[in-house]
Amino acid sequence: MKNLYTGVLLLVSLLLLPLAAIAQGNLVEITGTVTDNTKQPIPGITVTIKNTATLTSTNNEGIFTLRTQATFPITLVFSGVGFETRQLSVLSPESKISIELDTQNTLLNEVVVSASRVEERILQSPISIEKIDIKAIKDNPAPTFYDALDNVKGVQLLTSSLTLKVPNSRGFNVPNNFRFMQLVDGVDVQAATLGVPLGNAIGPTELDIQSMEITPGAASALYGMNAINGLASLQTRDPFLHQGLSVYLRNGVNHVNDNDKDASLFTEAALRYAHAFNNKLAVKVNGSYFKGTDWISNTLTDQNPYNLVTGNPDYIELSGDNNPAADLWNNYGDERNNRVAVTATVDGQPHTFNVSRTGYLEKDLVDPTVTNAKLDGGLYYKLKDNLQASYVYRYGEMDGTFQRGNKIRLDGATVQNHKVELKGEEFYVRAYTSIEQTGNSYNLKPLADNLDLTHASNTTWRNTFQAALQSEINSGAPLARAFADARTAADAGRAEPGTPEFNALKNTIIGINNWDHANSGIAGAPATGGAWLKQKSALYHVETQYDLSKYVKVFDLLAGADYRQYLVTPDGNNFVDFSRPVAERNQPLADGTFGKKQEYEKYGAFVQVTKRFFNDRLKFNASIRADRNPEFETKFNPRVAVVYSPKENHNFRASFQNGFRFPSLFEALSFVNNGNVRRVGGLPRVNEGIGFLENSYTLTSLDKFTAAVNAAVDGGATQNEAALANRNVLVVANLPQMKPEQINSFEIGYKSIVHNNRISLDWDAYYNIYNGFLGQVEVAVPKNATVGTDAGVLAMLTRNQQDRYRVFTNAGNTYKSFGSSFGIKYNFYEDYTGGLNVSYNELVSNGGQDIFVTAFNTPKWVTNLTVGNRKVFENIGFTVTGRWQDAFYWESTLANGDVPAYFTMDAQVNIKIPSLFATAKIGGSNILNNKYYQYAAGPTIGGLYYVALTFEPKGL
Repeated sequence: MKNLYTGVLLLVSLLLLPLAAIAQGNLVEITGTVTDNTKQPIPGITVTIKNTATLTSTNNEGIFTLRTQATFPITLVFSGVGFETRQLSVLSPESKISIELDTQNTLLNEVVVSASRVEERILQSPISIEKIDIKAIKDNPAPTFYDALDNVKGVQLLTSSLTLKVPNSRGFNVPNNFRFMQLVDGVDVQAATLGVPLGNAIGPTELDIQSMEITPGAASALYGMNAINGLASLQTRDPFLHQGLSVYLRNGVNHVNDNDKDASLFTEAALRYAHAFNNKLAVKVNGSYFKGTDWISNTLTDQNPYNLVTGNPDYIELSGDNNPAADLWNNYGDERNNRVAVTATVDGQPHTFNVSRTGYLEKDLVDPTVTNAKLDGGLYYKLKDNLQASYVYRYGEMDGTFQRGNKIRLDGATVQNHKVELKGEEFYVRAYTSIEQTGNSYNLKPLADNLDLTHASNTTWRNTFQAALQSEINSGAPLARAFADARTAADAGRAEPGTPEFNALKNTIIGINNWDHANSGIAGAPATGGAWLKQKSALYHVETQYDLSKYVKVFDLLAGADYRQYLVTPDGNNFVDFSRPVAERNQPLADGTFGKKQEYEKYGAFVQVTKRFFNDRLKFNASIRADRNPEFETKFNPRVAVVYSPKENHNFRASFQNGFRFPSLFEALSFVNNGNVRRVGGLPRVNEGIGFLENSYTLTSLDKFTAAVNAAVDGGATQNEAALANRNVLVVANLPQMKPEQINSFEIGYKSIVHNNRISLDWDAYYNIYNGFLGQVEVAVPKNATVGTDAGVLAMLTRNQQDRYRVFTNAGNTYKSFGSSFGIKYNFYEDYTGGLNVSYNELVSNGGQDIFVTAFNTPKWVTNLTVGNRKVFENIGFTVTGRWQDAFYWESTLANGDVPAYFTMDAQVNIKIPSLFATAKIGGSNILNNKYYQYAAGPTIGGLYYVALTFEPKGL
């Protein structure tokens, strides 16, 4: 299929060659001035020839120049954020043009595209949608424009790193969000193997962002897979409209009064250059570089307290800080697969204790220095006034922390895009590729495991611990101290953070791709496992869309189709290589070699009908999309929506849509060994010859089984007797074969502007039904035995007689969630504005136990309050935003626990310096420096303070 993609690119290129010769002729030049009602020049006003794509914008003196081949007379359209749109008839190129625009107070007179894939007023959007325009971006007090998503109604933005922010809406939040799609100028910017966009690592710079449109909730009826929980569409600035050289500089500090890190400086610089030649050919180049000190994850909440069966419930003195079986949030190597059973005689009675390996703190395993370098460039050629061809290249390289089932430290991870597009007034054809490499990234869990295992195997460490424990107990030491001293004895001689030996061993492990300790698979390598995340992949995407309305005339008709292919190169550690025999698939490849590329693909098409009735008071919108993945049956995604406008600027809406999400590449085909627990994709062909679907026990039941066996052995039974007597405690998993995730979403809403266009109101409510929710469950497969047999039961007694798998599969239950959000914006006095939004989200309990926890991970209540004035004094403006969210319980395969409620405040003051064509911005996020974390095992976030300076000689 790669050849097909290459062929499409070649075909488009060949089409452009003859078209480039079209439209040669005499250009005429029109100039003029645009001012406001106080006779002051207005920069950044868009000037368009009506019914064409020919446009330009005013500079800082309000002057515009427009070149065209159009036949006179023509009509010019003048529009800009905050001003009434006006039209002006021009009789000849010699006409003297001077036009005055009135200020517009309407807060919702915006045009959006994402909701219906065609331009429409945001007031009459059939579904909930938010837009952040260029003015709001400039007034945003957060450090970057992308951080503004955290203040959007109905959206939560998780901070995994300074360089990596993850948006989500309407529940089921995760730091690696497969369910939220992010587009930049129509391109899906996800990293293919990781399956999600890496925040804004490859997206627009501060200088090139034009607007963001956010659709909270399902959008898969029009956009296909990966959009059932929301869509963010980022638009960049048109090089024909916004020309010249712009520079952005930002410096600041974070980690103020931080217990884990001294105050640290960060810096960012960006440059943009755009130029148009004769209004036919335009070029645009962007570059930026950021360097800072990441937020530190060092919350040591214990998620395996003493009272659990996996702890030591009979001994309260082994609780809290004295828990020898502790599994701490930001400590790695102390998880269940590194937990051992030790026996000791206490008060004359034998007892079995659960004890975890010591592990290593996250802050000792990562260098907190992070960088993000971005570069993009584009060529844009107008073949005609309404026909444009373009090529755009994007490149991003970043560091940061990414969380899947474990934490991944990204180090030099790169994503690059190539896009070609032919776009007319009624259609476009777009093709792009995304290429990913993970650089020197590594997984913290196998790094910690192999640091400990290089010191001593679990068996050796247990024996040392057990002997020291009994010796301490015999000497009369209190039980808690005896356990602490036994750990010191077992850890003696291990690599300790901060020593040269630790750094050397850590670097060695990071440089090995196979995560198994027993065999690195690399000739001449030390006898240790590795932690290197070595992945390279690509996705290829082709799509087209055509507005057929003028041919149908009775209603508006839109149609589109797309094809996507993922190609991943197996490295012997992360993805299945189906070209190898089943018995060899879990064996590492030699260093520097890769297996046969694996394909994963989907294709789809949609049609959308829009019809207006009763003098445009009622708008009916219906669409249906069909998506096909060869691994599954064809899925159909319908959407029906109505918008009723009984009076001007009062709009009621209701919609229903059905959406499917095909499993991501990682969910489908992963084959990762991680601490002797292999994370595997849920496709039946991955299960071939292994049996984790049909021949396994759930790990939850295995924990209960182990506790029951230990109690029976302490009572005098043999292990085999105890095991067979408690065989009914074990639960056979019987995992279903993987299928696409499905959502049925119902939504109602209301949008209006009232009080002489000074107040805008926006309310929505939703009800979602999820079927086949995709998640992970851990199971144990008996080696050379069948579940239910004596041999299968006895295999659960010892770790080396079983294989552990964490399987991507579907939940058995149906999950229902509902919620509502309300937003109000008020231009309450002169140029002073205020905004308030409140969101509520809830999961309906179904009461039944499922094979895994689906993890809603969303606070019930979130609210944002903003007050600002763009012109409180001449050339001076300010914005203050406060955000509060409710406490909630977080669940994931990495960590579970309570996330406390928190409040943050962001603020900025901006000062325009017209003589330098510059704007200075002084501000900060979380300026009160309240320390908080957004999810279990996430980083602790404090205050961040900055000064930014933007130079824009032309335009806004």
